[in-house]
Amino acid sequence: MTEQAVKPFLYVVVCAAGIASGVGELVAVARRKGWEVGVFATPVAMNGFFDTAALQTLTGRPIRSAWRSPGDPRPFPPPDAVVVAPATFNTVNKWAAGISDTLALGTLNEACGLGVPIAVLPCVADALAAHPAYQESLTRLRGMGVRFGEPRSGETAVGPGFGWERALDLIDARP
Repeated sequence: MTEQAVKPFLYVVVCAAGIASGVGELVAVARRKGWEVGVFATPVAMNGFFDTAALQTLTGRPIRSAWRSPGDPRPFPPPDAVVVAPATFNTVNKWAAGISDTLALGTLNEACGLGVPIAVLPCVADALAAHPAYQESLTRLRGMGVRFGEPRSGETAVGPGFGWERALDLIDARP
């Protein structure tokens, strides 16, 4: 009997931005590159920002957005890497402050504490990206080793060219 190689496991965290409808492209690219994928979504993102049924079919796993009950097993193995795409103003600021009021944020905070490689593709309106709190959050997260792709505003992210695979390139480029 031969042993099957265990594929690395990627957590994808999806936030509520219009471009989230294309997150299946990221999952498909990750799977082609040999990753197993589990998806976490913010509660608002679960309300029609992407096709949950299609993503569940693509990953073969449930989409997670709510905490599990005490004693329930973890539905995903520990991550080898995490991608946050699209990452919103709200999620970036709460994450940098260490707030874990959703499963998605709790997962990101835990991954940072474990030293798991994390790549982020922000999708933030230009006016919000100029906010001092957001700039401080980016600095703090970068200081924690989080890698960021070029920011996209809501207007420039819609349509072709968001470049979902950039997140995987950021993880692959880790020292």
